[in-house]
Amino acid sequence: MLILLTNDDGIYSPGLIALSESLQELGEVHVIAPATEQSGVGHSISYLRPLILKEVFHGDRRFGFAVEGSPADCVKLGVSELLPRRPDVVVSGINIGLNAGIAVLYSGTVAAAIEGAFFGIPSIAVSLQFDENPDFCRAARLAVQIIRQVLEQRSDDVRLFNLNIPTKALSDESPKVSVVPMDVRQYGEKYERRVDPWGRTYYWATGEPGPAMDDNGTDLSALARGQIALTPLHYDLTARNALSTVMGWTFQICPQDGSQKTGEGPSSVVVRTTHRLQSIVPSENQ
Repeated sequence: MLILLTNDDGIYSPGLIALSESLQELGEVHVIAPATEQSGVGHSISYLRPLILKEVFHGDRRFGFAVEGSPADCVKLGVSELLPRRPDVVVSGINIGLNAGIAVLYSGTVAAAIEGAFFGIPSIAVSLQFDENPDFCRAARLAVQIIRQVLEQRSDDVRLFNLNIPTKALSDESPKVSVVPMDVRQYGEKYERRVDPWGRTYYWATGEPGPAMDDNGTDLSALARGQIALTPLHYDLTARNALSTVMGWTFQICPQDGSQKTGEGPSSVVVRTTHRLQSIVPSENQ
């Protein structure tokens, strides 16, 4: 089995190193990860700058490639250019901190797994609850057991999974795995207003805790009970329950009002800034 391993905490993250070692019992592991931390970048990809690579070694052994890019960049580049063939599975993690609830939408860890699923490859994001002294080795062993069983049991139409491990599960001899949906309650909207030494106002996200951990059968409630949360995901964001209703709507587009006649040449576009009005006339060569 050929395994592409990446993350969003960067190639020197201890969670990535621990998972790379444990995954070797499943197959050949190729590490392609961001050169620096990319937490919270979501599914960003690089269009306007080159993706620079650097080989990273642990002693005399080549560990993998560091990419000056996002987690999704790493997967795209790995599948398209760097690996000897298409991987059998993409694994992203171990992330330092849970990626559950709406944090899934911002997570670079999950985005890397989504990118693997775009290619039709079974992909799994792995995250561990934050702790001052996390036991990444134990978390990696648990993750690999679950990854093995996911690959053995999944069907072809299910290929994207989000795995979150709470700290409590690391001390349990046989922690429970709960298959649960993603919690979609909103949180994290607060900011602290500050002023820098030059008198400029800035804002810093406060990072308040998530919503109350009631027993609503989601990833957050399972994690609050100390259970490992496994959620099958899909990147199709279509609201299918509303699709047929919206398809029944009617739309009417008004005809042009004739204020701009053909052949009058380029129109002026006025750009308003905080200091001035600037009129920009498109060049005829554009």
